[in-house]
Amino acid sequence: MTSGQKSTLRVLCLHGYRQTGDSFREKTGAFRKLLKKKIEFVFMTSPLTVPSLEGSENGDGGSGWWFSRSDDYFRAQDESDCIKGFTESLAAIEKNFSEYGPFDGILGFSQGAAMLGLICGLQQQGKLNYSFKFAVFVSAFISRSIPHQHLYADKIMLPTLHVFGETDQVIEKSMSEEFLQYFHEPQIIVHPGGHFIPTTGTPKASYIQFTDKMIELCNEKNT
Repeated sequence: MTSGQKSTLRVLCLHGYRQTGDSFREKTGAFRKLLKKKIEFVFMTSPLTVPSLEGSENGDGGSGWWFSRSDDYFRAQDESDCIKGFTESLAAIEKNFSEYGPFDGILGFSQGAAMLGLICGLQQQGKLNYSFKFAVFVSAFISRSIPHQHLYADKIMLPTLHVFGETDQVIEKSMSEEFLQYFHEPQIIVHPGGHFIPTTGTPKASYIQFTDKMIELCNEKNT
């Protein structure tokens, strides 16, 4: 590797609904260990507090990226006119890029992956004040909120990796498959499990292969 070329990537991580940056970090231990020599992961927490579930003992509902109802409720399958909190979340991500960036790529899980899809749309349309070179989606889905639909107008051209499970009961496989249509030549990992990031078998080798390609890509763009 010549002088000035990078051997590692910096990736901003967007958690799922009812998670936080810290809880998502804890759940990705095996994934981070697998790629620790290649990626520096930075975890942020969205600015929107999710109401606690009824009967919850600890009173902590976690965080989310937008609500599909005005009473601070979200369900991925619901069509809605509401994107409450979306603007605040966009501003928080921009602030993270400003304060802790630059980042080579972004990883999103579940609602965080849907949020990342919308950010990709904004970047494709030239509407972001920052930039990133690739995206990794785990259990992603299309936002059903009507005000978001214009962000799917242009095909996303940056390299993307899409991971989803055959038996995911939270975001069904069909929802993640539907999401793929908006991306140019998406790389896909389908695993037999559910709503998590797999780290054994075929996915393990695919992560390393994709990461190495992105390191190469980032070095090409920096020369």
